[in-house]
Amino acid sequence: MYGVSGLQDAPELMEKFGGDGVKALWESVSRESVRWLRSQHFGFHELDCLLIHGSTVSYADELTPDTPAIELCDRLIRADANYLFCGRSGLTFECSVTPVELRSTVTTLDGVQAPQEYGKTPCQVIGVGSVGRIPGKSTYALFSPGNGQLSFRTVNYGKAKGFGATKR
Repeated sequence: MYGVSGLQDAPELMEKFGGDGVKALWESVSRESVRWLRSQHFGFHELDCLLIHGSTVSYADELTPDTPAIELCDRLIRADANYLFCGRSGLTFECSVTPVELRSTVTTLDGVQAPQEYGKTPCQVIGVGSVGRIPGKSTYALFSPGNGQLSFRTVNYGKAKGFGATKR
């Protein structure tokens, strides 16, 4: 389905972490692990839901509540799902797209192709949150596919609480 295809996003990594950061990552992961990682699926498409790390464009694509609506529509159309769950940003959020009329046309050298109509079903991009991005705080989304109900939760934690607690 969706996977890591190599270093096609190396320029983005270089910009974000610098040459030393990318080099350290490259040297710290064995080639055997890289081959295994490339063979894994990083998206799960079940019913009308797609769970993916970045987006349908790239694992590094970071969708947020500030992402322009036209980009969200593009990612949702590519997903062919009513619910696109993404985790790259580490944020918990819900962006709804309710198309009134969504039509696309393609113009080629041969002329304009017939327009494609897209369903008018409301779609959502949902940020699933993160554990550890903000120390001591875990955020996550709960979703019920049967009725489309969505809620967000936050759990604060520390060394002396939860699984980190020691019994005396």
